[in-house]
Amino acid sequence: MKNVWLLPILLILCVSSLFAQTKIKIQGEVNVPFSSIRIFKGTSLVTGTIGNEKGKFVVEVAPGTYDLLIESIGYEALKMANQSFTSSINLGVITVKESNQTLNEVVVKGQKASMELNLDKRIFNVGTDLANKGATASEILGNLPSIQVDPEGAIKLRGSDNVRILIDGKPSTLAGINGSSGLQSLQGNLIDKVEIITNPSARYEAEGMAGIINIVLKKNQNQGFNGAIETTTGYPENFGGTAIVNYRKNKFNFFINYGVFYRRTPGRGSIYQEVYTGKQTNYLEQRSQNNVTGLVNNVRGGADYFFNDKTILTASYIFRRTDVQRITDYNYLDYRGNLFNLYSDTYRQQDEKEAEPNGEYALTFKKSFAKKGKEFSADLRYLDYWERSDQTYTQNGKKPDGSAFPELNKVQKALNDEFERQWILQADYVNPIGKDAKIEMGLRTSFRNMINDYIVTEQQPSGQFTIIPGLKNVFNYKENISAAYLIFGNKMKQFSYQFGLRAETTDIQTELEESKEKNPRNYANLFPSAHFTYTITPDNSFQLSYSRRVRRPTYNDLTPFVTFSDNRNFFSGNPNLNPEFTNSFDLGNVRYFDKGSISSSLYYRQTFGKIDRFRTVDTLGFAKTLPVNLSDQQSMGVEIASSYSFTKAYRADLSFNAFRAITDASNINAAFKADTYSWFVRHSSRIKIGAVDMQVRANYEAPQQTPQGTRGYIAWADFSASKDIMKGNGTLSLSILDIFSSRINRYESRFLEPTDGSGFYTRGESQGRLTSLNLTFNYRFKTTKQAAKQRRSLMDEEN
Repeated sequence: MKNVWLLPILLILCVSSLFAQTKIKIQGEVNVPFSSIRIFKGTSLVTGTIGNEKGKFVVEVAPGTYDLLIESIGYEALKMANQSFTSSINLGVITVKESNQTLNEVVVKGQKASMELNLDKRIFNVGTDLANKGATASEILGNLPSIQVDPEGAIKLRGSDNVRILIDGKPSTLAGINGSSGLQSLQGNLIDKVEIITNPSARYEAEGMAGIINIVLKKNQNQGFNGAIETTTGYPENFGGTAIVNYRKNKFNFFINYGVFYRRTPGRGSIYQEVYTGKQTNYLEQRSQNNVTGLVNNVRGGADYFFNDKTILTASYIFRRTDVQRITDYNYLDYRGNLFNLYSDTYRQQDEKEAEPNGEYALTFKKSFAKKGKEFSADLRYLDYWERSDQTYTQNGKKPDGSAFPELNKVQKALNDEFERQWILQADYVNPIGKDAKIEMGLRTSFRNMINDYIVTEQQPSGQFTIIPGLKNVFNYKENISAAYLIFGNKMKQFSYQFGLRAETTDIQTELEESKEKNPRNYANLFPSAHFTYTITPDNSFQLSYSRRVRRPTYNDLTPFVTFSDNRNFFSGNPNLNPEFTNSFDLGNVRYFDKGSISSSLYYRQTFGKIDRFRTVDTLGFAKTLPVNLSDQQSMGVEIASSYSFTKAYRADLSFNAFRAITDASNINAAFKADTYSWFVRHSSRIKIGAVDMQVRANYEAPQQTPQGTRGYIAWADFSASKDIMKGNGTLSLSILDIFSSRINRYESRFLEPTDGSGFYTRGESQGRLTSLNLTFNYRFKTTKQAAKQRRSLMDEEN
C-alpha cells in the first residue's frame, strides 16, 4: 500500500485529458453478394465486413479519412481512396466491374495489418507474421507484444501470470485442463487472430487478473467451396499438415479443420544449490536433458444454418488427441562440506507416456433484430477431457570411487489419471435506447467436475511393486460458478462512457478420498467496471478504464499430489489456497498516422492475496515448490506498441513495457519482500526484396526481483522469409526460431534463517526449446457461384 498515492495522481492525469471515441456508421450495397469490404487508415486495417446475400453491409468507425477496398471474386477490386467521414452515411449502391480475365478465376489478395488497434483491445492477425509459420499456439503468443511465455509454457501478460485464455471467446479444451498447457499442441496455422484485452468490461468473466487472451480460429462463410492446405517440415523433427475447408450454399455453411503433426522437442536444464545445515554446507550440481516427442490430431467441424440474414444457428464439435513420450535424464552430484568432497553420483531417468484425448460440443444461437444494434445470443457447450500419464523412473547411484551405491538404486512407477466434465450455458442481450445509449445484460453458469486418481509404487528386493506411503489417493474437485451482468453505455458528442456490474457466486468442493479431507470454498462477489472515452481528433483517441478481477485457485493449484520425475525438486498444489482479487486501472491512447499507428497506456494494479509459488529446501537438499497466498502486490507501468511503414518495402514494429512491482510476502516470512523495476522490448523489421518477404525479430526481457530472489534476463532473435508461388495461390515460408539458442530461463532463490544459520541458495537455468528451423507450404483454393457461372458461360461460348 505504500505507493497507493500513485493511484489518485494517475486518475487526475486521466481525467485532465479525458477521452472517448465516437463511432459513426458507414453502410451501402454492393452489386455483388458477399463482397469483402475493408477499411484502411494508411497501411493499417481498421475494420471490415462481408456483405449479405443482397450485397448490403454496415461497419462502424471513428470519424476520419479512410480508404475503402471492395473485393469480389471474378470482379475487379474497387478502391475508394481518401474518403472523409464526419457522420453516419449511406453510400448507396456501389458497382464493381467484372474482370476482363474471364479464362481464370480472379483472386484479389490484400495484406492484413499485423496489428489492429482498438481502445479496449488489440487484435493481432497472426498470419501476417512470418515467424508464426509452423509454430504452435504457445509459440505464437510468445511472439506478441505484452505476452511472455517461459520455457515451460506458462503465459504472462504484462508480467503477470494470471491470464484467462479463451478460444473463440469461450473456455475450451484446446487451451488445456491446466490453463494454457494445451496451447503447446495446438497448431498455429489453425489460428486466424489473437485478441488481447488488458482491462475487460463486466460482460467478460471476472477470472483473469492480468486480462484476457482470446484466440480466434479460422472459419470461412463465403459462398461456394473454399479452403486451404498447409504442410510443415522442420528440425528438430517437426512434420505436420492442416486442411481448412468450407462449403456454403444458400442457408447452409459447412466447415471443417483438420490438423496433424509430429514434433520432437529437446530441452536442457541445470541447478546449482547450497544447503546450510547450521553445521556444514552441502552442495548439489544437477544437470538434465529431456526429449519430448508428440503426435497431435485436431479436428474441428460444424455447420451454420442461416434462418435469414439476421438469425443464425451454429453447431460445432472439436476433438483433439495428444500422444506424448517424454524421456528426461537427470544427473545429481552431491558434495558434503565442500565442493571437493563428492558424496554420491546419481543418475535418474524418467520415461513417461501420456495420452490426452478431449472433446468439445457447442450449440450457438444468435439473432439480430430490425432495430440497429439489438441482438440476442445463447451458447451451450459441453467439455470432456481425459489425461493418463504412465511414468517409470529408474535410478542408480555411485560412490566417489565409482562403486555401486545400493541405497540410491530405485525403480518406481507413477500412474496418474485426470478426468474433467464441464457444462457451460451463457446468454447475452444488447438493446439500444434512444439515439446513442444502450444496455447489455447476460447470464452465465458453469458446472465442472474433475477427478485425479494418483498412485506411486516402488520395486522391492523381491521384485514386487508396493505403494509408497502417502502417495496413493483420489482428489475430487467440484465447481459451480454462476454470474449475471448489466452494462449501461451512452455517448455525448465526443465523450462516451460505459458502466458495468457483474455478480458471481462460487461454490467449490474438494475431497481426498483416502484421508477423507474436505476443503469447501463458497463466496459471492461483485465486479464493477467503467470505461470512459474521448476523441481529441479523429486520429487521436483516449480511454480510461477500471475493472475488478479475480483469480480463483485452479485445479492444479489445489491438488496436493507431488510431481515425482525430478527426485530433488518436487512441485505440488495447496488445498488451503484462497482466491486473489485485483483492482485494475488503465489509461490508454491510440493515434493513427499516414504510415502507421501507435498505442500507449499507463496501468496500475493492486492485488490482495497474491498467489505465487514458493520454494523450500530441507537439510538433505530436497526442494518443494507450491503456491501460497501473499499479503499483496502493487504493479504500475507504461506500455507502448507502434507500427510504421517507412516505405512500401519496409515496415517496423516496436513494443515496449516498463513496470515496477512491489510484492509483500511478509505473511510467509518477514524477509520475503521485493521492490523491482523491469522492462521488456520486442522489435520486428520486415522488408520486401523483389518477390521475397523477410522478417527479423529481436526480444529482450530484463531481470527482475522476486520475494525469494531474482529472475534473470532472456534474449533471443528469430528470422523468417516467405515467397508466393503458383500464381499467388501458394506460399513457401522459412523460419528459424531462437537463432542463437539463447532463450534461457534463469533464476535464483535464497533463504537464510537468522536464528540458526540454516537455509539455502539455488541457481538454475532451463531451456524448453532449442533452435528450430521450419519450412512451410500453404496452398489456397476457392470457388464461388459467380466464378462457376463465368466458367460455364465461357464454355458455352467456346462450344
